[in-house]
Amino acid sequence: MPREIPRLGLGTYQMTGREECASAVETAIETGYRHVDTAQAYGNETHVAEGIDRAGTDREDCFVATKLSTENLGYDDAVRTARESADRLGVDTIDLLYVHWPLRTYDPEATLAALDDLVDDGVVDAIGLSNFTPALLTDAIDRLEAPLLAHQVECHPLFPQAELRELAVEHDHWLVAYSPLARGRVLDVPEVRAVAEKHDATPAQVSLAWLRSKDEVVAIPKASSHDHVRENYASLEVELDDEDVARIDAIPADRYERVIDFESAPWH
Repeated sequence: MPREIPRLGLGTYQMTGREECASAVETAIETGYRHVDTAQAYGNETHVAEGIDRAGTDREDCFVATKLSTENLGYDDAVRTARESADRLGVDTIDLLYVHWPLRTYDPEATLAALDDLVDDGVVDAIGLSNFTPALLTDAIDRLEAPLLAHQVECHPLFPQAELRELAVEHDHWLVAYSPLARGRVLDVPEVRAVAEKHDATPAQVSLAWLRSKDEVVAIPKASSHDHVRENYASLEVELDDEDVARIDAIPADRYERVIDFESAPWH
């Protein structure tokens, strides 16, 4: 089992407005979240820091992850911009730094060497990768000197990522599920709705509970509405039984749907 990451986090994709982002983060921390996910490309690292500060929780109690943009993956740019991210987040050490996408300036040798050196220098506590294919992921793990803590990918009942979840268990890292509600698509899935009715829960809560039932999986639903922030956190109280999990697992592959996709994505 890899070192712990809070099993539920707040995603902040597209939260570009200062008050929208800071307020959502503040509400999340006050509700009980201790994991916040951002990225250089989101342009909101300072807003995330403001939200945490406004909640009044000790920074050491919050797990904050960010990601290197695809234009910042050369060695010098990765080292420089990681330090800039730490400054924007108001921390000496970033808890988890991901490669956002293995695209554009990604060079396995240079990029991963930069991540290792950032760990050695104390700028980064742990290394993550995001949106890697199984082959790219395995290659990166072989090259890294520091252990990989997390691999972040789209994952939800309509796109369960079985192979990457198996690799997470095999290589002892977390699979961090972004878009865990498939941007709302899972809310209308009959199997999910049936389980939700059984537990007097919402489909969103059931989808998050289903992810939590999987070995070494963390979910980071994005929510800017305070009600949705709290609804998602309440998923931690939903405990699915084996029958519930099997019912959702049985969704046939011909209904699978990748929400985040484009021509230059690594899997094409």
